[in-house]
Amino acid sequence: QVEVMESGGDLVQAGGSLRLSCTASRTTLSDYAMGWFRQYPGKQREGITCISDSDDNTYYEDSVSGRFTISRDNHKNTVYLQMSSLQPEDTAMYYCAAIAGCERWLLARHARDDLNFWGPGTQVTVVP
Repeated sequence: QVEVMESGGDLVQAGGSLRLSCTASRTTLSDYAMGWFRQYPGKQREGITCISDSDDNTYYEDSVSGRFTISRDNHKNTVYLQMSSLQPEDTAMYYCAAIAGCERWLLARHARDDLNFWGPGTQVTVVP
């Protein structure tokens, strides 16, 4: 299990931007494909984007494509989620995780598994 911690969540107005960060103290994140997930209250966690370990290939769910960008800074051992054009429907708790590979089905499988390690998450609230 790769233990990670998320940060950067905040309250913003619709149309605004945020950058979330995902770090790990005991693991080199560049060795892993990484995913970002979000969870609405009372709902199942869902995967929204991922980045591969080998060639930085990325995948985005339609709901965030064109607005969110996942990236890495290996020197800082950090994975980012740059969020722009935020909308109230983006309000959720956001999580990152090391995943088996950056593919849609692997992202979805990881989201469903409560036995995976999940960090504390970071809250994003978008107000109209």
